[in-house]
Amino acid sequence: MAWLHTWVGLLCGWLLFAVFVTGTACFYRLELTQWMMPELRPAAVAPATAANAAVKRLHQIAPAARSWFFEMPNDRAPYINAYFRGAPEGPSFGHELLDPATGAPAQVRETRGADSLYYFHFDLLMPSFWGRLLVGFCAVATLVAIVSGIITHRAIFRDFFTFRPRKGQRSWLDAHNAIGVLTLPFFIFIVYSGIVTLLPLYMPWGIKIAFPDNRAFFDDLGYQAEAPAPAGRPAPLVDLSKILAQTAAHWNGSGAERISIDNPGDANARITVYRSKTDILSHRAEWMLFDGVSGEVLRATGATGAAAKSGAVIYGIHTARFADQTMRFLFFVSGLLGCAVIATGLILWTVKRRHRLPDPARPPFGFKLVERLNVATVAGLPVAIAVLFWANRLFPVGMAARGNAEIDTMLLTWLGLAIWSAVRPVQKAWREVLWAAAALYAGLPFLNVLATERHLGRSLTEGDLPMALVDVSFLAVGITFAATVLWLARRNRSEPA
Repeated sequence: MAWLHTWVGLLCGWLLFAVFVTGTACFYRLELTQWMMPELRPAAVAPATAANAAVKRLHQIAPAARSWFFEMPNDRAPYINAYFRGAPEGPSFGHELLDPATGAPAQVRETRGADSLYYFHFDLLMPSFWGRLLVGFCAVATLVAIVSGIITHRAIFRDFFTFRPRKGQRSWLDAHNAIGVLTLPFFIFIVYSGIVTLLPLYMPWGIKIAFPDNRAFFDDLGYQAEAPAPAGRPAPLVDLSKILAQTAAHWNGSGAERISIDNPGDANARITVYRSKTDILSHRAEWMLFDGVSGEVLRATGATGAAAKSGAVIYGIHTARFADQTMRFLFFVSGLLGCAVIATGLILWTVKRRHRLPDPARPPFGFKLVERLNVATVAGLPVAIAVLFWANRLFPVGMAARGNAEIDTMLLTWLGLAIWSAVRPVQKAWREVLWAAAALYAGLPFLNVLATERHLGRSLTEGDLPMALVDVSFLAVGITFAATVLWLARRNRSEPA
């Protein structure tokens, strides 16, 4: 079990660390995205006003499209993401970011926001489904590493209260054990629930046997049925104020997260309103289907079995969309501690074996490879993510393909740091990359002062909580990295490497 824990943890550790870091950042995905669009000013708008404004804009840009759909604004995302699909002329698919008060296109810089970190978290920004399969394999291996680690550390709870500083290998092991025990329930659940979110991809065979028609599977789960074909007779769309009043009454005051309109402007128009997930644990898409002309309720989400309900709740807890500010912060801190468990485990592997080498000054290739991958991942990935935010502020606002350029800059920075870690002495590489992380994160609030009007000083005085939260968090992360470098420098002076 010790062998299994060590090697499974090492071989999956680098990828798992990247998945955990990006997933932890995604607990504040909407706040980070808002930070990356500083031109967008938050404004309190009634849901009916925002919905009708979105419909008006979609009617202007895609009146003959087969379907419209848009995400409603909220406190964490004060904008409308509007889409159309199936337009007979021009692009068949389109997207605009809209001002919720007027429905006009929001005048913001092009950016993918924190969605780049969100998609990296579960598909590594790889084409098709190969990234998701790789992340799923890594998640299953991680469960093996967790269970074997529990079996290996028979005194795991006693070790939680044991920490011996300045003891080399023993200190790293104590830190790994203590943080591991503290985050064990979170760690097990977040990894297991991550597998559950994509279970139909990883284990599709039962579904294929029970439901030869894939659509029937989703219908049985209570997903929205396909819309009827257009009748070919024009008819005005019902006022969405009436629709939203009915959904709020049906869901005991809960708001709408997304609205989908099929066959807009046709006698067979259908409107589907999806319930917000901010006040329920389940990730299940509760919805109500309306006749788009009369506003009559045609259908609502039906009952599902225990397995489907359990899966939806597990999925919902993993994404934490229900969480308020306090709960979200606890999820975020737990994610950071999970990152620390993985990082200390990776470092422990090299610390534990260095003194066993025949010549520690000339380690074998495999040992050097692990050391360099540790630097490139544990220190290099945070630097690359910081560069993503710097690129968002430094690239020209009118730059073509700006959002993709931000992501490319992040990935190229990570590759460059991996090369840098490979050619520099390992102790110097650690210090240099960690100092770069400290400087980049701590410098982001100051860059914000120079690049935008929504800087920390103004956001604090105006009560602009999302912007202030992100700036303060960047500063705290930078200070943490600086403190880590100073601590490592003192440790290296007081004990052998």
